[in-house]
Amino acid sequence: MVETTAVYPPGRQPDSVLPEESGKALRRSLARSQRSARRRALLLVLPLLLFIVVTFVMPIGQLLLRSVYNDGFSANMPAVSGWLDDHPGAEPDESAFAALATDIRNAAEAKTLGTVATRVNYDLPGTRSLFTSAARKSRDWQPPYHETMVAEDARWGDPVLWGVMRQAAHPYTANFYLAAIDMQRDDAGAIERVPEDRRIYVPLFLRTFWLSALITGICLVLAYPIAHLLATLPLRRSNLLMILVLLPFWTSLLVRTTAWMVLLQEQGVVNNMLVALRIINDDQRLPMMYNQFGTIIAMTHILLPFMVLPLYSVMRPINPSYVRAARSLGATSWTAFRRVYFPQTLPGIGAGSLLVFILAVGYYITPALVGGASGQLISNLIAYHMQGSLNWSMAAALAAILLAAVLLLYWLYDRLIGIDNMKLG
Repeated sequence: MVETTAVYPPGRQPDSVLPEESGKALRRSLARSQRSARRRALLLVLPLLLFIVVTFVMPIGQLLLRSVYNDGFSANMPAVSGWLDDHPGAEPDESAFAALATDIRNAAEAKTLGTVATRVNYDLPGTRSLFTSAARKSRDWQPPYHETMVAEDARWGDPVLWGVMRQAAHPYTANFYLAAIDMQRDDAGAIERVPEDRRIYVPLFLRTFWLSALITGICLVLAYPIAHLLATLPLRRSNLLMILVLLPFWTSLLVRTTAWMVLLQEQGVVNNMLVALRIINDDQRLPMMYNQFGTIIAMTHILLPFMVLPLYSVMRPINPSYVRAARSLGATSWTAFRRVYFPQTLPGIGAGSLLVFILAVGYYITPALVGGASGQLISNLIAYHMQGSLNWSMAAALAAILLAAVLLLYWLYDRLIGIDNMKLG
């Protein structure tokens, strides 16, 4: 039998070669395994990621784009838009009016003059009829267009109108955001506040945040003892009471809101009971509908479970021996609650308050039905611009501001309490 002897390179020993090469092979194997695991994980979450992108990220992106982009004028009035771009700050001359007349004729034939009129009317209310009436009269316009158009309607020569068209000639604009905070541009392009009788958006934003904060506070006051009771009762009884908390989720939102309309109206159940008990006279019925009171009552009832559930999820694991130990060491019931029990419920309070507030600022069905003029929220005005006035850019700007406010609140919650401490159930 012939023995073979391995020959190694100079400076390398048999006992050092095997561990080094086996270590490299092990690292390559681990790297391949990790890459394979990452690919499998990506494939597993890819459907959810695509769903979020299509149903959440893209709509928000379109919303933000719509709030600063509106080509209703620039796309349908290319000649006058080109003249305005080539002559910044210049007074309109005959060539400007000729371009305007040409664009109006072409837009009338293409049936897009209504879009142009609507875009200009957003920034200068009352001018829609000026453009729509020009659809019929533009066929008879003859040079010199300046004299013809001004003689027909003096508003064609108004510098304010030309200033608005100059701004509308650019598809990207911040004017909708300015209008959303009750600001506007003057004839020189400087930013100023709108007249006091036209300031509607800022007061509506303030009312929305104030009512949402008030509703959140009322829900917290009502939900805290309910959640405490559910958390301290035996599991069998707490599950039975939990059914009562969850019962509103099994009833349509519209049905619940309609029920409050029946209860709170002047000829409703509550007022009839007060009159029957002689607490008030028949001619002194309380106005509890179509005002802020009705909005607060109905929305508190609807949003209360969203406060109870986070609080209950935090209170249930709290060991009652902590409070008993504090009391055995001489603390009063109030001190034990304030210094031992209450701090442990802060994650539930923060999560419930954040959830209720965000839901409240976006409600529009309930305020629309029971709120009346004084109980409307900013969401009702967004719905109006989407469905009534069809000013989608204005609706997008209002919604973007509301979204920014909610994100700011979320950031403050993360700074003060921490998202990691959020308990939603």
